[in-house]
Amino acid sequence: MAYHINDSCIACGSCLPECPVDAIEEGDIYSIDPDLCTDCGSCAAVCPTDSIEAE
Repeated sequence: MAYHINDSCIACGSCLPECPVDAIEEGDIYSIDPDLCTDCGSCAAVCPTDSIEAE
């Protein structure tokens, strides 16, 4: 089960260096490639707006 980023994302970049498989893509609202996500939760742990959730 992959994580996803919801609309409350502020594109701060906190999650990018935390992803061990580079599954997070930058944009106005970041996104996570579900095929690459290993469900480790590292990104969710550092998100200041709690925008990253398990699907």
